[in-house]
Amino acid sequence: MKGVVLAGGLGKRLLPLTKITNKHLLPVYDRPMIYYPINKLVEAGIDQIMVVTGGNHAGEFERLLGNGSQFGLDNLRYAYQEGEDGIAAALALTREFVGNDKLCVILGDNIFADSIAARVRQFDKSNLGAFLFLKETQNPQRFGVAELDQDGNLLGIEEKPAHPKSSYAVTGIYMYEPSVFDLIAQLKPSARGEYEITDVSNHYIKAGRVEYEILEGWWTDAGTFESLHQAQMLTRAESMKRNSEAKKK
Repeated sequence: MKGVVLAGGLGKRLLPLTKITNKHLLPVYDRPMIYYPINKLVEAGIDQIMVVTGGNHAGEFERLLGNGSQFGLDNLRYAYQEGEDGIAAALALTREFVGNDKLCVILGDNIFADSIAARVRQFDKSNLGAFLFLKETQNPQRFGVAELDQDGNLLGIEEKPAHPKSSYAVTGIYMYEPSVFDLIAQLKPSARGEYEITDVSNHYIKAGRVEYEILEGWWTDAGTFESLHQAQMLTRAESMKRNSEAKKK
């Protein structure tokens, strides 16, 4: 199982903070944002990870993360994405790195409490094409939104709909089999001019080869000032809780 962290984009919604650095290098409480998804992959037992970045500040990732030894990794790989062609286009850059392995992808601005270790192990042994993580949110129109029937079956995903069919956002945590790269190669740009990861997931949904889990703990992205502030508060509260529990032992 390979791990991928997608940390490209220009972070325009966070200007002027992102004028002189990449969004994923901004601090979230006591560490850079990029640390959180890397740590989640490492905690899940994934020891081969690639970071995909872009823009004018890509070199800062290697300066910060080095070879990944601070996370217990033997080697941390990097790829560079030119432009902003969408999540699927960024993922396509990792094809050679992933090879014939399955992969777990986390968007670099997704920060969450739950462990994904158990699901990673299960997916690695399964015949599924994809596995998605959902979370109920008050503003699902900002994300891909899951359409579920009365029995909880996943019928499809709509990307940033004006009128969401549910309150369940598809978080930026995905697992795919290696055939995902063949699907990405056949994609056409959406109306937004991007290669959408939603189109990839919908293919697996139509084929009946997707399962999902609803995250129990908190989850947020950190791509707007409001969600970045929320991420700061949530990570601070969790850190204080861990420190308090450690003192009691």
